[in-house]
Amino acid sequence: MQKKLIKVHPDDNIIVALVDIEQGETIAFEAKEITTTTAVKAKHKIAEFDFSTGDSIFMYGVLVGKASQNIQKGEVLTTSNVKHQSGKVSQKTETTSWNPPNVDKWKDRTFMGYHRADGQVGTGNVWLFFPLVFCENKNIERLKEVFEKELMPKKTDSYQMLLRSLVNNTSQDEVIEEKSTNAFDNIEVKFITHQGGCGGIRQDSESLARLLAGYVNNPNVAGATVLSLGCQNLQIELFQNTLKAINPNLNKEVIIYEQQQMGTVDTMLQTIIKDSFEAIKRANQIQRQPAPLSKLCIGLECGGSDGFSGISANPALGHVSDIMAALGGKSILAEFPELCGVEQELMNRCVTEEKANKFLSLMKAYEKSVVDAGSGFDMNPSPGNIKDGLITDAMKSAGAAKKGGTSPVTDVLDYGEYVSESGLTLLNTPGNDVESTTAMVGSGATVVLFTTGLGTPTGNPIAPVIKVSSNTILAQRMNDIIDIDTGAVISGEKTIEEVGDSILEYIIEVASGRIISKADQLNQDDFIPWKRGVSL
Repeated sequence: MQKKLIKVHPDDNIIVALVDIEQGETIAFEAKEITTTTAVKAKHKIAEFDFSTGDSIFMYGVLVGKASQNIQKGEVLTTSNVKHQSGKVSQKTETTSWNPPNVDKWKDRTFMGYHRADGQVGTGNVWLFFPLVFCENKNIERLKEVFEKELMPKKTDSYQMLLRSLVNNTSQDEVIEEKSTNAFDNIEVKFITHQGGCGGIRQDSESLARLLAGYVNNPNVAGATVLSLGCQNLQIELFQNTLKAINPNLNKEVIIYEQQQMGTVDTMLQTIIKDSFEAIKRANQIQRQPAPLSKLCIGLECGGSDGFSGISANPALGHVSDIMAALGGKSILAEFPELCGVEQELMNRCVTEEKANKFLSLMKAYEKSVVDAGSGFDMNPSPGNIKDGLITDAMKSAGAAKKGGTSPVTDVLDYGEYVSESGLTLLNTPGNDVESTTAMVGSGATVVLFTTGLGTPTGNPIAPVIKVSSNTILAQRMNDIIDIDTGAVISGEKTIEEVGDSILEYIIEVASGRIISKADQLNQDDFIPWKRGVSL
């Protein structure tokens, strides 16, 4: 029979409901009895003891809130009786020891990837079109229409067939389905648009330049076609210098066009189409070859989180991250607003005091900017988070940080910096799902693991995004977007390690092109740069 309650960490003073519990139900728990004072929904938290106003509340072994009023033993914790509170951090206090997992079963495993001249290995082979400024979005969209129609025509989908049947006043069975034939079998053509590059502070254009350069440098990209208007803040020279700073020896075709120097739109587009087609043909000749798992760079993301995310899906990702660290691979933990409250643990895991101080400095600067804008990290939990049991930012953060496992933090990067160290890297990004995923791929992630308890369809133009459900109900209800279900951890059928191992097996299949992630099947190509400054 499934357990009804669980305490995540021995030092916690609250308990998580694993199933719905009726009001007045008495449950034996750790040599005592807990009687619920109200009905409790699964994923929500119950007071293990009586709390007085101002008492500290602990979960995952860290401070996650304080009682804003008296709370009875067995009472549900809500935003009405608990307020956000996190521990104060000033410096690295110790160096945490680490016992790496046994990786004998993984050390000789390989995936089929695209090897680049600089030693990086991609999980995909993409020719990427993007603008340096939003003024070129229309031209990018026109190129997308042309290239996708001729190079990678899509099978007519059911919605289009439905509309066609309505237009023609026929049944769907009578609609003629269009055939899909790709001109190239070894490359994808993808397109990015954005709202930046001009009209804001120079720092935002410089940040966008780093992000776009990171996408070109990502080993999933074979080459790129870049459009510039000519007068924008993000000048061609700025982009080229930024790309050279990331990778001085980049050996990829990057073709750039400036509209104000080329004349008419027709002249420019005809030239772009001819040049890009020849470059795409050359890139199509690159073939997948075996590569060790240490060549993977995995982004760790959570979105639409629920009260089970930090108990099932996120710790399973943490196990994968630890395996990658032990193999010499790379993983990235981002979303700095969702690391609030666990700074001390992460600082103590940093391999040097310098990196620990950089992390704390970035966190404090970010939090100050949020406060200056009239808000705070305590505003981070969304209505969906709160409804499903994540009632304070520190509680959400403590669960979110589980994605990073227990390995040492080998590097700390600001937004737009590119990953270079093996092991776990902390990357400064917003908690926003798409902005964070966009940033991790720009910093080198070749696969993204994305946990969710509520469901979200987020994807990425150049890196496969693998959706990992925290609970089986979600996996069954939204099976078109969920790749992996970790609900067996909640039911007690499997351990975190067993589920983590199955996730890594799935990553190998996706990285080798043998399985297409659900987000890619849905053509979910989301791209949102982080705009940190004001518009001018």
